[in-house]
Amino acid sequence: MVSLGTPHRTDASAATARRGRRRLGSLWPSRATGYLFIAPLVIGIAVFQLYPIGVTTYASFTQWNGLSAPVFTGLTNYKRLLTDDPTFRLVLKNTLFFMLGAIPLTTLVALGLALLTSQRRRGMSFFRMAFFVPFVANTVAVSFVWYRLFGGADGVLNNIVRGIGIHGPDWLVTSPWAMIAIIIASVWQGVGYPMIVLIGGLQAIPLTVYEASAIDGATGFRKFRHITLPLVTPSLFFVVLTQFITTFQVFGIVYVMTQGGPNKQTTVYLLYVFNTAFGEGQVGYASAMAWILFVIIGFATLVQWRLQRRWVFYG
Repeated sequence: MVSLGTPHRTDASAATARRGRRRLGSLWPSRATGYLFIAPLVIGIAVFQLYPIGVTTYASFTQWNGLSAPVFTGLTNYKRLLTDDPTFRLVLKNTLFFMLGAIPLTTLVALGLALLTSQRRRGMSFFRMAFFVPFVANTVAVSFVWYRLFGGADGVLNNIVRGIGIHGPDWLVTSPWAMIAIIIASVWQGVGYPMIVLIGGLQAIPLTVYEASAIDGATGFRKFRHITLPLVTPSLFFVVLTQFITTFQVFGIVYVMTQGGPNKQTTVYLLYVFNTAFGEGQVGYASAMAWILFVIIGFATLVQWRLQRRWVFYG
């Protein structure tokens, strides 16, 4: 009985296989077209992202100047960074100082602007655009404008305050004023995007919630404290998270305005990586710094993601 049934099953399996091959053959032209459409993106990711990641990973374990053959040194670069490089610790301190100033200030200013411009009134779209334009402006151009405003004892800002009897500091060559100037310039340029995100969060709050609170006698501040602020926390969380990632990688404004001075007091993380790789020719050492930056950002992002349960309201 087994021998009689086996040819039938074999024939059925063969027929199924033939139908599968014909179906696959009929689908191949459409699949090939799809592959052609995604090919530029895949090639771009491979060339400009995956390949540099692989090179940087290997280089972080080598002594390499970017030109000669790399010499494998194991964990030497990482040990040097964590134990024998005082400049690295100073850079982390500077970056933390910048972040503690830029992130809260940007978030508060963006929330204030969002509250002012989220109202559906005539002309509000103009103000939204005006506040958003600096975000898409060229960083070098923005930095140069602020350099002229803060630069020297005779800078534009000091000339203005001198007219009211105030002698301003030499902003870009004294500490901590140089970092404060960078924070101000960074907030001015970067506030547009989080403002738009928060406007979207504010306009997503149902009007019926405010109407119900008005019936219960809620005032303007109580509405903000108990309705607006809790319901906008998802947008606030996104803003804070993206601001953390962005500010940890600040580079252009610092490079144009102070180039890390005075006495490395404004040398932030990415500027130190740049100077080490292209100024000193220590590409392997800079690659190790880049991977430590990746680990720091990844770990801090994970911590923030876990802590959101304590203050983000998704109701």
